Formats: sequence, C-alpha cells, structure tokens
Amino acid sequence: MRAFPIDLVRSQFPALADASVFLDNPAGTQVPRQVVNAVSEAMAGAASNIGGFFRASKSAKDIWVRAHDAAAELLGGHSGREVVLGQSMTMLTFHISRSVGRTWAPGDEIIVTRMDHDANVAPWLRLAEDRGLIVRWLPFNRDTWRIEPEDLKALLGTKTRLLAVNYASNLTGSINPVAELTSLAKQAGALVYVDAVQLVPHVKADVNAIGCDFLACSSYKFFGPHLGVLWGREALLSDLDPYAVRCAPSDLPGRHELGTPQTELFAGLAATADYFVWLGEQVGCSGSRESKIKAAYAAATAYEMPIAQRLIDGLKNIEGVQIQGISNARLLSHRVPTVSITHTRQRNSILAKALAAQGINVWSGHNYALELVRHLGLDEQDGVLRIGLAHYNTVGEVDRIIGSLEALLA
Repeated sequence: MRAFPIDLVRSQFPALADASVFLDNPAGTQVPRQVVNAVSEAMAGAASNIGGFFRASKSAKDIWVRAHDAAAELLGGHSGREVVLGQSMTMLTFHISRSVGRTWAPGDEIIVTRMDHDANVAPWLRLAEDRGLIVRWLPFNRDTWRIEPEDLKALLGTKTRLLAVNYASNLTGSINPVAELTSLAKQAGALVYVDAVQLVPHVKADVNAIGCDFLACSSYKFFGPHLGVLWGREALLSDLDPYAVRCAPSDLPGRHELGTPQTELFAGLAATADYFVWLGEQVGCSGSRESKIKAAYAAATAYEMPIAQRLIDGLKNIEGVQIQGISNARLLSHRVPTVSITHTRQRNSILAKALAAQGINVWSGHNYALELVRHLGLDEQDGVLRIGLAHYNTVGEVDRIIGSLEALLA
C-alpha cells in the first residue's frame, strides 16, 4: 500500500483552505468537494419529490435509490432495503424505538449503558416510561475503559428485550467488543441496537460480522451531509409497525421514512461513498468498490492512530492534565482518535474558548455523554475538553494544539 497522501487528501476539503485547525471532528467532520458538488447539482437538477413521471422526479428517485445502496455499501449491508435515512441518528432512534417496543409489556427489561451518547439512552428511557419497562444499567470498566462482556452477562435474563450499546465512545474514544456483546445478548433472545456514530469515521463497519439487529450512524460524522443513517435487518424492518402517515409507502426502504426525502442530502451521502472509493484508489487499491472502501479505511487508520498517540503523549507531559480514556500505546487499537482531557486547575470551557481564539476548534462539556460524565465524577456541564482527529489532520496540527495548551496552562 502506498504512503498516505495527506496533502492530496487535504486538497479535497474546501474548508481546510482556512487557517483554522479542525479538531472538532467527533461533533462533525468537514466534507470533500465531491460531496459539496453532489448536493449542489441535486438542488439544481433534482429538486422534486419522487414518484412523478417527469425527469426531475425520476432523477430524484435515482438519487434516493443510490443513497440507500451507498449506505448499505459503507456498513456492510446486503442492499439499500435495509437502510432507513432521516434527519439525524437521534431522531431515527426515537422513531424506531417506538416501533421496536410496541409489543413489549410491563416488566420486560432493556439494557442501556453508562458510556453511550444520550441519543442511544434517552429514547429507550422514554420508551421504558411509556411501556412500564425495567431499565438495567450496564457500566463500563474503569480499568479497561470499555464495556466488558462479564458485566453484561450479569444483567441478561429471560425478560431482556434489547441491548442498546455504543461501538465507540464519543467522549473517551474507547472501542467496545461489540460483536462479543451482541453474541451474548442474542443468546438471551434480545435485540441489539448499536450506536456506531463515532466508529464509522475511522473503522469500516460490518453489520453482518457484528451480528446486531440495528446499527445507527450519522453521515456528517464521516465526511458527508447532515443525515442520520439506520441499518436494520430486512425481516425486522418489514415486520415492525411503522409510525408514519396513512398514505406512506408500505414497502422497504421507505416504510420507516417520514415525509419528503432530502434529495440533495441523499446525493451527498452517495458521494461520500464515492469519496471513500476514491481514497482507496489513491492508496493503491484497484479492486472492487468494496475493496477500495476497505483499503481507504485501513490506510486512514494507519495514518490517524500514530498521530493520535503523539497527541496523547504530548498531553500526558503537560502538568495537571488527565486523559479520560485509554492512553497506553499498546492498547491503541482499542480506541478511535478522540481524546478527552480534564485539568486540575482550569475549566474546560475556558480552555476551549482560548483555543478558539487561536483558530483551534475543539469542544468542551459533556458532549451528550451525560451518564459517562456522571460516572467519572466530572462536572456535568464543564465535562471534558475533547480533541478529535480525522484522516485529514496533520502532525503539525497536533503539535500546534499541544503547544497552545502548554502555554495556556503554564
């Protein structure tokens, strides 16, 4: 495989021409030019609803089909019939949770974690309120910074109906052993709903290898437009009673999609898959689209993680900084390049504001990982200072934020 073409990659992202350093990627990545162009062209030539006999409507339908197929391609699904697209991962989870839990009875149990983004907690808590369900809380191990299978085993039972679990933490960056957790839950007869929002920008997802029933992510976290993406087993999506208007389509994939599709954003989603194919070609892959996408991810990971460790090592050398997550270089494969810190003397919000004044974009606060912040005993509002790398960031940008923090905290 060729060396990672970082300069060529950066040239594809118009926002990177700015002097700003984008280390806010866990909250939303920048987009390559081909995604921008696809959105623009769809707005100009396919700004119509689908289902009509005229050209613009047919173009919109072609985009709609291709977007679902592209999402399935990125997630390892079999077809676009397994994909539901919507406003956001949060909205999709709230929506599908009502269909999933429609037949559950008081006393049935669901498992949620202390590590998840609230988008994979609150919908299930609200469902539990509505249906009289019992909520079981799955902790994460403070030594490994991951959810361990042994802790899940203790919660599973004959009344367990669902496990809601995240693949990678949006705050600590930890990657959970989701395939093993899924296997345990399935053995107990439970459904498994995976939040992969923070994994998909960095690691190629494979829903069939995981064995889950649902997997949700957000395309604006993996270099695409503002959309939520939900993969579900086709048989499940077909059987679930959709919460939709009476004249909505009854077949997949539109069965669980509400209202007029966001055609221009769907075009951007399809172009995002094309970007990964392009990147695979640039790193030397000449096989199928699938193999090129896998090669793109592999090359990006091989590039990202050493500079993530450089970031971690630099932060560890700053007095008073504590890394809230895995920092051991030997365990680098157990995390994504999202690094959160706290400081013994300085508030994270003040640091984030000072860095913003220097053109360095980061986030502070709980970042919607509310239970995780509480579990760590951190200030609920100030939370952490979160630094998130993507494959378009550079060693120079890592060194810049380390130097800035050293000066601010001196």
